[in-house]
Amino acid sequence: MSALRRGFERGAKAASRFAGHPLCFGLAVAVVVAWVVSGPLFGFSDTWQLVINTGTTIVTFLMVFLIQNSQNRDAAAVQIKLDELIRATRSAENALLDLEELDEDALERFRKRYEELACKARDEARRREADGGADSRRDARERHRAEKKRELRDMSEDRGHRRGAGREN
Repeated sequence: MSALRRGFERGAKAASRFAGHPLCFGLAVAVVVAWVVSGPLFGFSDTWQLVINTGTTIVTFLMVFLIQNSQNRDAAAVQIKLDELIRATRSAENALLDLEELDEDALERFRKRYEELACKARDEARRREADGGADSRRDARERHRAEKKRELRDMSEDRGHRRGAGREN
């Protein structure tokens, strides 16, 4: 990593911590109050208005980049943690590890599939309740797990075929 990038990251982290601190909010309020109080001294001139407009515009512009940097860093850390939880959970599907890399259509297929699984699970719970609980929860979980694995395997194979097809072109 370059020294410039390291410096930016250190500065962005420090600025993010400061911007989120109550002291920073107090400082911003104090600046606005000072600006309002100074209005009569400057006759509420155009220059007086330009000072606050320019200052707030510059601060807002710079904060956009700091906030985006912070969100990118946090999202990457959360994604790594989620990937580790999926990887370490025995019953989880490793095919879900890189979902964030898929296109919107593939993500929508996963979302719809999980929506279908949730509907089936609710229907099965209602059926069990109506049957007086004749079907054990463990049996239902095992059926759900087997169906989920089968569906994820099919989707992973589909994704692998699409990736392979892209390499041939």
